[in-house]
Amino acid sequence: MTNNFLTTIRSLKLIEGCKAAQIYPFNSGASTSGGSGDGGGGAKLLPLPPPPRSVSLMSASLCYPHAPTTSGAFAPDSTLPCGLPAAAALEPALDACLRPVDHVSALAASFRRMSSAERQGDDLCDVYLEQHALFHALGDPRLLRRALRAARVHAADPHRRVVLAAWLRHERREDEFDPMPPPLDPCGPTTPLLECPRSAVFAMESSGVDPVCPCRRPPPPPPRPRRLRRDAILRRNASIAFDASEEEDDDDETNDLWFVIGQEEVACERSSIAALAKPLNTLLYGGFAEARRDHIDFSRDGISARGMRAVAAYSRHGRLDDFPPDTILELLAFANKFCCDGLKVACDNKLASMVRGVDEALSLIDLALEEAAHLLVATCLQSFLRELPKSLSNPEVARLLCSPEGRERLDAAGNASFALYYFLSYVAMEEDVRSNTTVMLLERLWECAELPWHKQLALHQLGCVMLERGEFKDAQEWFEEAVAEGHVYSLAGVARAKFKCGHKYMAYKLMNRVVGDYDPAGWMYQERAMYCVGKEKMADLRTATELDPTLTYPYKYRAAALLEEDKMERALEEIDKVLSFRMVTDCLELRAWFYLVAGDFEAAVQDVRAILTLDPTYMMFHGKMHGEQLIELLRGHVQQSDTADCWMQLYDRWSGVDDIGSLAVVQKMLAREPGNSSLRFRQSLLLLRLNCQKAAMRSLRLARNSSIHDHERLVYEGWILYDTGHRDEALEKAEESLRLQRSFEAFFLKAYALGDSSLDVESALNVVQLLEHANSCASDNLRKGQAYNNMGSIYVDCDLLDEATECYSIALSIKHTRAHQGLARVHFLKNRKKAAFDEMTSLLKIAKNSASAYEKRSEYAERDAAKSDLNTATLLDPTRTYPYRYRAAVLMDENKEEEAIGELTQALAFKPDLQLLHLRAAFLDSMGDSASTLRDCEAALCMDPEHGDTLELYNKASAKAGQSER
Repeated sequence: MTNNFLTTIRSLKLIEGCKAAQIYPFNSGASTSGGSGDGGGGAKLLPLPPPPRSVSLMSASLCYPHAPTTSGAFAPDSTLPCGLPAAAALEPALDACLRPVDHVSALAASFRRMSSAERQGDDLCDVYLEQHALFHALGDPRLLRRALRAARVHAADPHRRVVLAAWLRHERREDEFDPMPPPLDPCGPTTPLLECPRSAVFAMESSGVDPVCPCRRPPPPPPRPRRLRRDAILRRNASIAFDASEEEDDDDETNDLWFVIGQEEVACERSSIAALAKPLNTLLYGGFAEARRDHIDFSRDGISARGMRAVAAYSRHGRLDDFPPDTILELLAFANKFCCDGLKVACDNKLASMVRGVDEALSLIDLALEEAAHLLVATCLQSFLRELPKSLSNPEVARLLCSPEGRERLDAAGNASFALYYFLSYVAMEEDVRSNTTVMLLERLWECAELPWHKQLALHQLGCVMLERGEFKDAQEWFEEAVAEGHVYSLAGVARAKFKCGHKYMAYKLMNRVVGDYDPAGWMYQERAMYCVGKEKMADLRTATELDPTLTYPYKYRAAALLEEDKMERALEEIDKVLSFRMVTDCLELRAWFYLVAGDFEAAVQDVRAILTLDPTYMMFHGKMHGEQLIELLRGHVQQSDTADCWMQLYDRWSGVDDIGSLAVVQKMLAREPGNSSLRFRQSLLLLRLNCQKAAMRSLRLARNSSIHDHERLVYEGWILYDTGHRDEALEKAEESLRLQRSFEAFFLKAYALGDSSLDVESALNVVQLLEHANSCASDNLRKGQAYNNMGSIYVDCDLLDEATECYSIALSIKHTRAHQGLARVHFLKNRKKAAFDEMTSLLKIAKNSASAYEKRSEYAERDAAKSDLNTATLLDPTRTYPYRYRAAVLMDENKEEEAIGELTQALAFKPDLQLLHLRAAFLDSMGDSASTLRDCEAALCMDPEHGDTLELYNKASAKAGQSER
């Protein structure tokens, strides 16, 4: 490390920003412009970016104080001005969601509530919203979206349909070609019906879902005018109940009544006006003087002559025609004043259909609230919700949505609910967890809370936000109220608030009691470890990892502690354990810090580039430096590469199954060519492989938007459609692209879209032919290797093993390393199990830390070797469920029922999984434990109500339980 570099990085005065005794457990970031990191020249000083905004409540940034003196070579002031990454400065994040002590029991209870609501015909919408809240702690976006969709399907009123449709749209915003379409534009051909803005407001069916999207339905014919018979009017005048369904046979207009407004007279038909409402009927046919007049003065009744003419026209024809909005607003006020229900509904519908965006909504919302026009309020609200989070920066929108007075006005119009503020607070916390807007929305959420889970969620989230804002006393009070409502996890928040107030021993005592009073969970030991030191702390962290190996804080703490002991290699190994199964920005940042300390600037820059791919706004060093700025500072200390060198590096890393390294190379190339759509597409493929779905869709959309060729843009649109479940539309895009120009990607997309369903041999061979056409087009070996690998898989499915072997061999010859796995499958199908095992061993020599490769090799190994491979797979990636199921099945075969159940229970404690739950339920059923079998089946059905095998087992267990009760 040169003095030049030290002088430059010290000049940024990072020490002052990194001396805090504790880090914040939430992520910070901001969009700033930094250097590209690819040009020549030495390091140079860049201006500091503006203060960052908080981005996410669910992840953690790193900030390290000036490190304590160590006994070894890594003296804090000899390397980095911020000191070494200090273990004492690390702090785990609190989950700002519902977190039951026993997830399985909570899911089972939710399923029972759903079943009960179905039997009794109760509202199911809130049950599915509760499931959405429970699924947050599981971290599976598919479960979250399914719960939201189910809630939207069962929303019976326009208000909740509007909220949930907007929420579904918000969650899918990365999938859109245009990231900011007008909020109430008609649906496109691939817009999900449940997100349709018109369907949400105007759906007539009780389920809230029209069979056809209103945006694509032809307009209905105008209604036939409905008018009253004169004899019906006379009967009503004699206090006989009138029947509004009778029709006028004579359609000739007759004027027998004039309303005088100022200097103008408006001609009307008395019977038609009287038919609008009982008050008007009483006025015109009752005992009032107006009943005997043909000219009535309406000058002081708040309606203009133009408005009265519109009333007259509506009374005759029963429709609003093309009146301008201000006239319809007059009609709405008239309808409210004289209780004209039909006119009010017509005005409400007409005005609601006129709203197209936020500006129109803002101009109408106050009048809509004053006149209690429920559909118009819902439509205006919908326009605000579909512009989130941008609309919250509008003072008028924020005043309505965030203030207590705004909530009361919305409530009076039937448009305030827990669902609304659940969505709003979710978006606000994602945008800026410390903001006043977030606090106000959570307070409104608490005011709307009725059910126990409502109160638990609102109170716990208020505690989390106050803790983040440094208002520790308030945070403690909110957490304590959440505990009083039954949310045990909020005790961790109480302990954290006490600790922040300087009461460390009280925090320790509280968590010690939690550990003793409840079934052990990883978060309990992790939290208690915060308040103890030395061997006791490390023991708690070990226990936390054993109970929940997905918690990242124990790994980070141990890694930082090892670094303080000058054990750099072991520190890197510890943090690599997390990154082997989860791409987390703060863990990548910590590893980059380690590499900086070790002087391995190439590896540090690689990790920073990976961070920027996942989150382009990420700020390092406690929000003091953007990643691009750090890359710029390190330019003089890393090897500079031209485009050809970068492609060679990408080829080597891709072939070496180094996904993070490949991601970094692509980011480096994009820094030089930000408009290169093919590189964006490559980036999306890598992100999908790393299970970073949202980031992948963002890259794919950027590829589409930056493409300058129509045939390329069509391919990227096709992939977006394919990845979001629109296979037929994706196929159309591929064919349209091929009509413009033959290309590898267009053929590849078409092959994927056609091969997505079960195919007969002839159809499968047609897909192979498409892949051959793809390989005849210009492309690089990285993609050609993928095509040959896919061809091999299709041949295997068609039982053409020799052809599959040839394809896999070609793929391997151009270094598509993953073809080893396909070739191993061919060997196995040819009864060459040892060859299959050796083939997977060849893959593992390259992909040393691939849990999936170990898992796959276990299929070709003898029992002991298979168990060894699966144990390794679990160590590398504890979230993979197959190893637990395999070990449990082996234990059941050996009649070790309790141990088999324990194996599954160990995994279910931190990863409630459908397959694990079903298998444990089957084991429990075979052991005669009907109650536990029902519990596991109910939990599994909460996650997937249509899982056939679980439904069958559940019905069987229910029958057994019924017989035992009798």
